[in-house]
Amino acid sequence: MSSSAIARSRSSGRSESAQHDAGADAVVVAILQAELAIPGAASLKDKRRVVKSLKDRLHREHQVSVAEVAAQDIHNVAVLGVAMVSGSGEVAGATLDRVENKLRGLLDAEVVATMREILQGDAGEMGDEGEDAA
Repeated sequence: MSSSAIARSRSSGRSESAQHDAGADAVVVAILQAELAIPGAASLKDKRRVVKSLKDRLHREHQVSVAEVAAQDIHNVAVLGVAMVSGSGEVAGATLDRVENKLRGLLDAEVVATMREILQGDAGEMGDEGEDAA
């Protein structure tokens, strides 16, 4: 199947030129990793309460996926991974900025370190593997 046929099959009623102008073929994956100190946590149960509340709030307010990715057995440290997929690098970056600002404003935890990465691709340039999956 040609790439123009793939674009037409994804069009959902909009012309191909309108999709291209809106950046519909761009794929952006934004990742934020944050290490948090939780000084008030005296046990893993205390830590879980803080982490679960934070994960739920970030997901609800920013439509991001959040997981505790490291230091699960340390009662006063949490390492969270935050990820999202977007069609725009600007939108993804702005969302990560808002998430990071929210983390820095926490009362129950302090940000020790953050790392972010934004990966950009072009879904229109998918190889044979992408065509087989469609």
